Amino acid sequence: MSNTEALPLLEPETSDAVAPCCPPLTERPLTAEEAERTATMFKALGDPVRLRLFSLIASHAGGEACVCDISDVGVSQPTVSHHLKKLKDAGLLTSERRGTWVYYRVEPSVVAAMGQMLRTFG
Repeated sequence: MSNTEALPLLEPETSDAVAPCCPPLTERPLTAEEAERTATMFKALGDPVRLRLFSLIASHAGGEACVCDISDVGVSQPTVSHHLKKLKDAGLLTSERRGTWVYYRVEPSVVAAMGQMLRTFG
């Protein structure tokens, strides 16, 4: 006889610390804080492995992927973890532990704000 109980899935926590990066560049000059936050995000995406990981997560069903599904990017697992941490620290990803795996999700509000900022030159 099994004593297992199905637990409900929790929605990922929303982080109040993650804020859109900046206004459109043609709207007004960036403040020092906005420039710092924006540079951190673009710097995080400036590494080819991080950009690839970000793309794998963003293009995965639902914009969310288990680390077990995205770790084959040509570098070791500790290096993948390092790059995912950099993307998370930059505010581009959120994560949630489910059992032994960590699931990563793109932070849509930040990505939309970055796109809006760049769209002004299009």
